[in-house]
Amino acid sequence: MSWKPELDELAKRRALAEEMGGADKVSRQHSRGKMDARARLTSMADEGSFREIGKIAGKGSYDENGELEAVMPAPFLFGRANVGGRPVVLSADDFTVRGGAGDASIHRKMTQCEAMANDLRLPLIRMIDGTGGGGSVKMLEQMGATYVPAVPGWSDVVENLDSVPVVALALGPTAGLGAARIVASHYSVMVKGLSQLFAAGPAVVEALGETSDKESLGGSDIHTRNGVVDDEVPSEDAAFEAARRFLSYLPGHIGVLVERSECNDPVDRRDEALLSLVPRDAKQVYSMRRALEAIFDTGSTFEMGRQWGRAAITAFARLDGWPVAVVASDPTFLGGSWEAKTAEKVERFVKLADQFRLPIVHLVDNPGFMIGKLAEETATIRYGVNAMNAIYRAKVPLASVIIRRAYGIAGSAMSNADSFQYRFAWPSGDWGSLPIEGGIEVAYKSELEEAEDPAAHLKAIRERLNKVRSPFRSAERFGVEDIIDPRDTRPLLCEFADLAWRKLDKRN
Repeated sequence: MSWKPELDELAKRRALAEEMGGADKVSRQHSRGKMDARARLTSMADEGSFREIGKIAGKGSYDENGELEAVMPAPFLFGRANVGGRPVVLSADDFTVRGGAGDASIHRKMTQCEAMANDLRLPLIRMIDGTGGGGSVKMLEQMGATYVPAVPGWSDVVENLDSVPVVALALGPTAGLGAARIVASHYSVMVKGLSQLFAAGPAVVEALGETSDKESLGGSDIHTRNGVVDDEVPSEDAAFEAARRFLSYLPGHIGVLVERSECNDPVDRRDEALLSLVPRDAKQVYSMRRALEAIFDTGSTFEMGRQWGRAAITAFARLDGWPVAVVASDPTFLGGSWEAKTAEKVERFVKLADQFRLPIVHLVDNPGFMIGKLAEETATIRYGVNAMNAIYRAKVPLASVIIRRAYGIAGSAMSNADSFQYRFAWPSGDWGSLPIEGGIEVAYKSELEEAEDPAAHLKAIRERLNKVRSPFRSAERFGVEDIIDPRDTRPLLCEFADLAWRKLDKRN
C-alpha cells in the first residue's frame, strides 16, 4: 500500500526534465560557447542552494494506454537560491527547448516567478536566452486564430521594479518579450559576442528591406553605448560575478537597509597622489577613476554603465564599509560636459540610489551642459533638467566635492541648494555662471577695441579676473562651505557616510 509507484514516476519525470531539449540540442547550445540553463542556475547560485519550483512542468506525450512516453519541459526554469549568502529568486530561460519560444512555454511559471519575488520581497535575477514571447507564426495556424497582445503577469514585473532589486543577464539572442524583460530591470548585462538584443530579429527586419545579422542589429557594442543595457562583460561567469557585486550594495527589498561590510581600509588614509591629481592647466584632463580608487575603500568601487553617458561615472562604492552611490564627472569625455545621454544616466542612477536608500557622493568637475546644434537636437536641456530634478527630489543624504569646475545650470545640479549643503571644495575649484575664458572678449569688447595694445590689455584683465575667481574669495563669503586638502577627502567622506547612515537607520 506504499506510494512507491508514484515516487518512481516522479523520479522519471524529474530525470526527463534534466534532459532539457535533448542531448542534441544541449550539445548544440554548448557548441555555441553557451552554458545550458541548468548549468547557469548552478553557477549563479551559492553552492547547493538552488531549489527548483515546477521542475516537472512541461508538455507530456502519452501512448494509447495513457502511459507517459516523453515530456517536452517548459523552457523557463526558476526557484529559490542564495546569492552572496542572501535569498533570491533565480530564473533561467532554456534555449534548447524551441529557442525559448512561447509555443513551448507554460506562462504561469514565468508569472509565478515574478509573483514570488513580489510577494516575498526577494531580489530577482533573470538569465535570459531566447524570445520568451508569443511563439511562432506557425503556432497561429495551429491555434486557428490570432489574439490581441497581452503579457500575463506584467503588473508583477512593474511592481518588482518598485520594490526589489532586479537583475537581468542577456546570455544569448533575445527578442520581443525577452528583450523587454532585460530592459525591465535595475541592472542589465550583455556578454560580448554571445548575446544580442532586438525588438525583432534580422529575418523579420529583412522584410523591411534592411539586411543585417544578429551582432550588427543588436550586439553589445550597440546597446551598452546607447543606454539600453548597463554593462558588457567578456563571459557568462563575468556576468554572474557582476550580478553578485551589484546585489551586494543593495538591500533585499524596499524598506530595509543594506548591511555594512567589514572594512580593513583605514578611515584616515590620505593618498598623496590626490595632491597633484588635478593639473594647473585647465585644458589638461586627469583620471577621475584614480580619484575614486584613492578615496573609497580599496577595491570597493563597482561602476555601472561605463560605455554610455560617458561624461559621468556612476558607481557603487564603500566608505568605511558603508555602501554609497557615487556620481563623478569624467573630464576625459567632452571635458565632463553633460550631453543628453549623460544627463539621462545621472537621472536614472540617482533615482536608483534614492529608491534603495543609499547615500550619494557627487564628485564634481562639470563645465556645464553641452552646447551646439547637436546638443539642441538631442534635447540636452530637457534631460539635464530631469537629472537636476532627480537630485533635488532625492531624500537620501548627499555630499558633494567640487574637484574642479562647476558652471551654469549643470554645475548647480551637484546637490539640492535649498537644503543643507554637505559640501567640500578642493583648492582647484573653479565655478561661476559661465567660464571666464569664454566671456572676456565679449564682456570687454569695447574696452579692448579702445586699448593701445589689445593683447596686453586682455592679459591684464585676465590676471585681475583670475584673482577674483580664487575659491578663497568664495569661501570668504561662505559661498562654499569648506576648502580642503585633497588628501583629507577620504576621512571627511567616511565621516559623512557614518552620519548619513545614522540618519537612514531608523533604529537610531
